[in-house]
Amino acid sequence: MTTAPAVAGTQVVGRVARLLRIVARHPDGCRLAQLVAESGLTRPTTYRLLASLAHEGLLDQDRETGSWRLGPEAIIWGTVAAARFPFEELVRPSLRRLSEATGESSFFSIRRGDGTVCLMREEGSFPVRSFVLAEGVRFPLGVASAGLAILAFLPGEEQERIIADDAERTRRYGAAHAAAPLREALARIRRDGYSVNPGLILEGSWGMGAAVFDRSGSPSAALSLTGIEPRFSGERRAGLGRALLEEAHTLHTRLAQRNW
Repeated sequence: MTTAPAVAGTQVVGRVARLLRIVARHPDGCRLAQLVAESGLTRPTTYRLLASLAHEGLLDQDRETGSWRLGPEAIIWGTVAAARFPFEELVRPSLRRLSEATGESSFFSIRRGDGTVCLMREEGSFPVRSFVLAEGVRFPLGVASAGLAILAFLPGEEQERIIADDAERTRRYGAAHAAAPLREALARIRRDGYSVNPGLILEGSWGMGAAVFDRSGSPSAALSLTGIEPRFSGERRAGLGRALLEEAHTLHTRLAQRNW
């Protein structure tokens, strides 16, 4: 009698969080049909939860288009969280130095469970860019350069659990993300210190990443660079890797000083 409400409540929280994450990925608005498709929830359940979130100020609906966007209450929560995690102050200088030194777009992603979410982007000066990654985009660990860099330095047992669970990862992102090739990629990352994503998500769009470790020594975040394939040639790639590792170490020191 006491277990069922807890389970039901947990399920509702999970569904609400899922919808909020989907809406956050679409700053220009997300229609009901898209939310139903991406969430896997039924249309009535989706609409009921959206209406409740709007009532609480966490979502807004555009009266003309019907699209859903984050509401004013979400802004308040974000402002409070930003005060605790001043990433703009701490991370932006690292991103700017990387982009200025390399000409590529640079990114800061953090680990969330078995995935990563991109929090910040700094545009590079090179006119041709890759748009695989942007603020709010999430990937599983082991996918994209940030997730590869983080996964490579997790403890063995935790790492192997994620590697072995490859069915959905392979279905969505291709055979190169299956357990066997992923293990080989992670071994190279541990050898070099940085990750390389050779156009595995979008052909011709390359990425490189370096893990950022927290005070406990856990890889909790990553810096990454993305661009077109010719910009990541072998000789230049080594220099990009050194730049990422140096900036990741600098950022680790700054974050540790702020108890992160």
